[in-house]
Amino acid sequence: MPSETTLNGRPGLKAPEGLGELLRLAWPVVLARLGIMTMGLTDAIVVGRHSAEQLGFHALAWAPTSVMLTTSVGLLLGVQVLTARYIGEGRPEAVGGVLRRGLVYAFWIGVVSMLLLALFGPPFLHVIGLERPLADGASEPLRVFSLSLPFYLVSVALTFFLEALSRPKPGMVAIWVANIVNLGVNLWLVPGGSGLPVEGATASAWATFAARGALAVWLAIYVLRLPEARTFGLFAKPIDGPRAGAEQRKIGYGSGASYFIEVGAFAGMTVVAGWLGGIEVAAWTVVLNVAAIVFMGPLGLSSATGVLVSRAYGARDRRGVVRSGMLGFGVTVAAMLAVCAVVWPGARLIAGAYSSDQALLALAVPALVLCCLFFVADGLQVVAAQALRARGDVWLPTVSHLISYTLVMLPLGWAFAHPLGMGVDGIVWSVILASLLSAAILCGRFLMLARRPL
Repeated sequence: MPSETTLNGRPGLKAPEGLGELLRLAWPVVLARLGIMTMGLTDAIVVGRHSAEQLGFHALAWAPTSVMLTTSVGLLLGVQVLTARYIGEGRPEAVGGVLRRGLVYAFWIGVVSMLLLALFGPPFLHVIGLERPLADGASEPLRVFSLSLPFYLVSVALTFFLEALSRPKPGMVAIWVANIVNLGVNLWLVPGGSGLPVEGATASAWATFAARGALAVWLAIYVLRLPEARTFGLFAKPIDGPRAGAEQRKIGYGSGASYFIEVGAFAGMTVVAGWLGGIEVAAWTVVLNVAAIVFMGPLGLSSATGVLVSRAYGARDRRGVVRSGMLGFGVTVAAMLAVCAVVWPGARLIAGAYSSDQALLALAVPALVLCCLFFVADGLQVVAAQALRARGDVWLPTVSHLISYTLVMLPLGWAFAHPLGMGVDGIVWSVILASLLSAAILCGRFLMLARRPL
């Protein structure tokens, strides 16, 4: 828990004490991120149980959507970093301006993303070499997915704000309420017995739309009703000046580019799997979905680590910056080793939750076992990237992801899967090598900066 020590000598601002503070912030964030992935897991399981073919449509519709969505989330990361930094500086009255800018950015980014996906997503699916039935089947769910982006990005800005204030629990509760909405609509629409002209992957996309709308409304009401709303300047014009707005955008540009590179590369792996065939892309979908769920743990830890590093950076506390980052690394390694101890022996049971198709399981199970070779490295690289952004090193993570995931993973994934005939396993091996490289670059950079004054 936080100590009574104050930051910058300002009363009422508590400094991070260490592991207890990290875990106090991290566990609700981890559960919130798992809630996000549980929504995708619910969609995949319900659709997969309905039809393996529809699961392939769902995966291909989600691939370009995930690129746009994750990039947009990265563009909003300045909300979290600057809010936590102002708290560290002892300027809580300035955080409302950060949120106000973030909400404006979220709305317009969401609208532009929606239009780009709806207009250009389906043609994109038809020109990347997929079999025509696959591209046709994925087009309509892709359009429906795009409609929910403005709602989701508004909820992201609100969630980042609350997490930076060390109030991650409301976001956690909200996402699990949204999961209940998503499950209910999925069970109603996907089997096709609702009387409405939708089923399968398209129906599941409508369930996502309903859930994201509920999520945004829930969080907006909560933030507007905060007792400290006026203290935080939520209803006043920003007081931190145009330079702060430029800094917020710069953080967003760096993280958005980084997220785009990483998630775009993984979406590219889905296309590589699609070139192998329908059953291969379904098997890769299972593997990718499980890996993404596992990734939510480090992603939540990265958020908590970033908040603590941002506060210490705002207080010009070099030791606090280093301590918070190293604690994040250590907890991530321990958590990912525990995950490997579950996934390795339970791979068949986990894959079987998605589908009973034996051809699909024959590909997915060994690939899931291989995933245990990159979980630790993948977790470390995302925590290190966030720690670097929190201490003002915005562009190095972007360069690292460009090298690791675009220049290394994509060509290796294609070469292993196709010319070398390794199939889905070959795609996983390319992820293993890219994650090890990214973790080495980013952790090494953080340790190098640890020796320098702030």
